[in-house]
Amino acid sequence: MDNTLALLLDAYGFISGRARALGADVFDTRLLMRKTTCVTGAEAARVFYDPDRFVRRKAAPHRLTVTLFGKGGVQSTDGATHAARKAMFMSFMTPASRERLSELARDRWREYIRRWEGMPRVNLFDESSRLICEAVFDWAGVPLPARLVDPMTERLKSMIEAPAAVGPRYVRGRLGRIRAEQSLGELIRLVRRRPPEATILSTIAHYRDPDGSLLDPRVAAVELLNVLRPTVAVGRYVVFTALALHAHPEHRERIRGGDEEFTEHFVQEVRRFYPFFPLVAARVARPFEWRGHRFPAGRRVLLDLQGVNHDPRLWDRPGEFRPERFAEGDWDGSAYTFVPQGGGDHYRDHRCPGEWITIDLMKTAARALTREMTYHVPPQDLRMSSSYAPAIPRSRFVIDHVRAAG
Repeated sequence: MDNTLALLLDAYGFISGRARALGADVFDTRLLMRKTTCVTGAEAARVFYDPDRFVRRKAAPHRLTVTLFGKGGVQSTDGATHAARKAMFMSFMTPASRERLSELARDRWREYIRRWEGMPRVNLFDESSRLICEAVFDWAGVPLPARLVDPMTERLKSMIEAPAAVGPRYVRGRLGRIRAEQSLGELIRLVRRRPPEATILSTIAHYRDPDGSLLDPRVAAVELLNVLRPTVAVGRYVVFTALALHAHPEHRERIRGGDEEFTEHFVQEVRRFYPFFPLVAARVARPFEWRGHRFPAGRRVLLDLQGVNHDPRLWDRPGEFRPERFAEGDWDGSAYTFVPQGGGDHYRDHRCPGEWITIDLMKTAARALTREMTYHVPPQDLRMSSSYAPAIPRSRFVIDHVRAAG
């Protein structure tokens, strides 16, 4: 039977639930009328990120490619091409570059807090996404006039929301990607007429693949969006940070008081506990067997990210929110037991290169929410639907009575 509907209705629990029922970390199913293998657990993650066994080309479903990733981007490359493009992205993640983005975000937080003081209600998801959009465009050297901030933020958000959606939400994501690629493709062509500069925009515009060829302007636009879009997606983690502070107010004082080690642990627990993207896809490069299960060449395989982050074999009391677990050694630093943004090595594998700036921006948000402002959380629906991916509270987290601290 095709289980696409079952997956859509329980995106975060489908794989781990079936795996528990079967007593196995691997099973076959049929999704989008195509035979698919699902895996969960740390050992499965280690196998999943073995480049000798899996490739990413043609692994993602078409609807994911035309909304979230874009065609021809780093997510769909392998071998030397992937290594070279990944090296380009990792060059943007130096400590100095990351600190620059954090500074830009801090400045925006202060500006927005002052603006929120005059608003009766603040939708934190919308506002933080917009805030981050302004900061990351500035960081990347991409011009973004004030009149285009809202439409560009909505385009990027629509791409993130579309892959698991049907109807208008999916259509908005496709249109958002088409329009963003068109406008950024024109910008790439314009930048190529100038000498290279020390900006992310210029680096991508003038980048050459290992064969020496410039990227097609549309593909260059896709790669530029692979910097901008996932950074704006951190708006979701900002909401989860606020949600965790609301649900566990006992942690606010340690963050407000400047305990940076605890702030790091708090942010990591937010990433582990709250659902981000539920799974990632790969395709079998050549036939192999694992745990007695046959993986034929070309088979699409899905790794259960949420299941790994909540696996009781890996985490003590995984259903509890406990930042101290990261101080107590509940995580040994393995790249396969903590996978909110994928697993494996940042340089060699398909692990998200923006993971470090995600952590940086979340810590910036945690400090702003506890040190830079006071606010009230009115009654609202903070539940998250298991059929809505990537997850977000139904109310998007609303606050009111915002005041700048001090």
